[in-house]
Amino acid sequence: MIPEAFEYFAPSSIQEAISLARRYGGDAKFLSGGHSLLPMMKLRLAAPKYIIDLAGIGELTQISEEGDSLKIGALVTHKAIETSDEIQSRCRLLAEAAFEIGDPQVRSCGTIGGSVAHADPAADYPAALLALDAEVRIEGPSGGRSVRASDFFVDLFTTALQQGELLVAIHVPVLAHNVGTAYKKLRQQASGFALVSAAAVVAKDEGGKCTHIAVGISGVGPKAFRASKVEESLLGKTLTEKNITNASHHVTASVDVQNDIHASAEYRSAMADLFAKNAIWVAANRAE
Repeated sequence: MIPEAFEYFAPSSIQEAISLARRYGGDAKFLSGGHSLLPMMKLRLAAPKYIIDLAGIGELTQISEEGDSLKIGALVTHKAIETSDEIQSRCRLLAEAAFEIGDPQVRSCGTIGGSVAHADPAADYPAALLALDAEVRIEGPSGGRSVRASDFFVDLFTTALQQGELLVAIHVPVLAHNVGTAYKKLRQQASGFALVSAAAVVAKDEGGKCTHIAVGISGVGPKAFRASKVEESLLGKTLTEKNITNASHHVTASVDVQNDIHASAEYRSAMADLFAKNAIWVAANRAE
């Protein structure tokens, strides 16, 4: 199907893009990688009158180190994140999540900003960003602000972005060498999206006791979430297989588990338990 007619803009700066969005309000949409917006337009699920293409804004394509974090521009592609030496050495978890997205063609064109702003509950980045306690940098008509990942993902395809605001960067912490991470995913075979995915960040002391743990889950509920009950069950304990297995049973506590044509709620719950356990176990071993 062919999209409805629209007017196209190609700004060269963030402020120009925001100015256009302010001028045209709800009739305008930002275009990043296009893997979410363009299919929706072709299916007439979205019909913006104005498209603001961000591809010409060079500063959104950069990866840089700022203090104890990495700043990843909104237009950095999944492929660039997957292959970046900086990210692989300083935040391996994000590179692993990027590798699991779609196929090589999708990873070459799709962007982290577009994916995160779309907030698909089965996307890969949200689980990783939650486990990393990342921050999302936003610019808008009223200025800039930073939002923690835990506050950014609000509900199904809903984020903290307000009308006219633009996601410009993701800030992820540079992890210490003794911190272990892992990302594990059960793919929906046709789309590549996550039926279940789990991201784990683990640190432990010399005796093997867990001193820090964060577990992000995607694909299970209407939005990505932190498995707080699992974290509470393991913090301060030795990360044995038995302890990890027992804690992982709590992964879907207080979560409205999705039941759809791809998987039943019972199956998703069981797989969330399994994949959370696997991610924590791998991350714990890497922490050594």
